[in-house]
Amino acid sequence: MTIFRGHWATYRGVLILAVVSAFVLLAACGGGGSNSTSIGGGGGSTNNVQAISVNGGPVAGQDYADAAFTSVTICVPGSTTSCATVDGILVDTGSVGLRILGSAIPSLNLPQLAGSGSTTYYNCVSFVDGSYLWGPVAQADVELGGEKASSASVQVIEDPTGFTVPTACSNGGVDEDNLQGLGANGILGVGGYPQDCGIACATDPSPNIYFTCLQSGSCQSSTITVAQQVVNPITKFTTDNNGVLIELQSVDGESATATGSMIFGIGTETNNALGSANVYPINSSNGFFTTTFNSQSLTESFIDSGSNGYFFPDASITQCAGNSIAPGFYCPANTVNLTAQNVTQSGAQNTVNFSVDNAVNDFNNFGSDSAFANLAGPNGTSNCGSGTPCGFDFGLPFFYGRPIFTSIYGQSVPSGAPAAPWWAY
Repeated sequence: MTIFRGHWATYRGVLILAVVSAFVLLAACGGGGSNSTSIGGGGGSTNNVQAISVNGGPVAGQDYADAAFTSVTICVPGSTTSCATVDGILVDTGSVGLRILGSAIPSLNLPQLAGSGSTTYYNCVSFVDGSYLWGPVAQADVELGGEKASSASVQVIEDPTGFTVPTACSNGGVDEDNLQGLGANGILGVGGYPQDCGIACATDPSPNIYFTCLQSGSCQSSTITVAQQVVNPITKFTTDNNGVLIELQSVDGESATATGSMIFGIGTETNNALGSANVYPINSSNGFFTTTFNSQSLTESFIDSGSNGYFFPDASITQCAGNSIAPGFYCPANTVNLTAQNVTQSGAQNTVNFSVDNAVNDFNNFGSDSAFANLAGPNGTSNCGSGTPCGFDFGLPFFYGRPIFTSIYGQSVPSGAPAAPWWAY
């Protein structure tokens, strides 16, 4: 029996020069069956192109709906022989850094990042549902397409040996440090910032994102220099290092799979030119932009390939039952057609047309499919205002048939574009 699951990650609490990532885990599902068509992406250098696929994920008997996966080659720094190529890596434009399951690279001895004295740096990723990822910070050469990020800090996700995860990280939550829990062999965060925490973790240990631990198991929250933090590997490429373009084929309702490309760089090759794409600046104070939906301004909105649906507040749409195959999604009696508006760099309103299907019906009727164009769920309440900000999460269905650029803060931008970060489509 196939088990459907969903898993989405969002970029929260982003501050200019002080970035704090928080991944949001949402239990969900997958299924479907229909047609799909491909879009462009050819031309230019093939060295900056990495294939991606919405294919259900690497866990046997478990279908990860609306999740784009790729493969990553990881090497011991400076080595051409001590390497491993790992597939089933979730592509996430809503987070930063490569996080790889230790079980996916059992024979690869990556050097861990040493702290002061005899300590080692560890990294903690907490999910909103209370689950978490834990593991040491290690150094690796990361190869994607024809590009290489040399000596990049990555997180090796694994349970500690000989001691328990500190409560400042676990908080009594669920350990997701395994293939079944994560639903992927790792997460490739290629979002709009260079590091996963920035100056915040360089000056203050209280975010509880980095720890220093002795081999005996004594751990404490720690600061860490910006240069040592888990890094967006794109920024360490010698070229094509200012952002990423995600292209996925269009999906008509549901499809068994969807394929596409992750193209590195923006305006650096003939295959990643902005062209006629509209730019949507990100608020430098919080990392979001504003979407107008149902006559409300959703000020904490974002575009995120790591989310497996559209997530937005709408009390008029029935939610799926918590004990159903699709908890956390919408289940209207009939397909609902909706619109939302995003504001471009020039101030023009861009209308997004989208639909919401009954997720339970989709998953029950299309059990072999992994790509769903109309998957959606709630995000916050419908009472949004200055005291209760709300957001619209444009997840992976937004990417189907729509090339989307994510620029990286602090990196160069094409002529005429505003300073990064921004999204463009």
